[in-house]
Amino acid sequence: MSNENREIALVSEADEITGFANKQEVHEMGLLHRAFSVLVFNDKHEILLQRRALKKYHSPGLWTNTCCSHLVEDCDFETYIHERLKDEMGFDCDLKFQFSFHYRIEFNNGLCENEIDHVFFGKWNGTPEPNPEEVDNFRWIHPDVLRKDLEENPEEYTYWFKELMKRVKKT
Repeated sequence: MSNENREIALVSEADEITGFANKQEVHEMGLLHRAFSVLVFNDKHEILLQRRALKKYHSPGLWTNTCCSHLVEDCDFETYIHERLKDEMGFDCDLKFQFSFHYRIEFNNGLCENEIDHVFFGKWNGTPEPNPEEVDNFRWIHPDVLRKDLEENPEEYTYWFKELMKRVKKT
């Protein structure tokens, strides 16, 4: 079953799973749900970014973290994170939970992200082979260069990625 058609985890404000619902309906109604974001670093301390595919239902063509998605029904959270990383970027690596945060944003198309986002870091060196259904482009970037670009060109990045980077310690 494709990721787009699976039901995603609804959560309480304490991040306890309360049920599952259709992804489109969750975003139309702005229901609180669980998401995850992965940041992969290389030996040069650069971050691997992806540019979202142009056909994505929101934030198409914007730069964001290495991989992100929602917890879906009938999947172990940790296992699913690795599955999504492989599907989106064509590789897998060890991942370690860092922190979680809540954000809410309404998009111009009537959809709303209201998520508790769990952030994982990984380390990997190589050239990804992104899935064109998910990813339009990728780049490795040093965090200092990224922070400057986030300030100068915030419209080129996803909302959640800007919020995530506010919480990542400077190198």
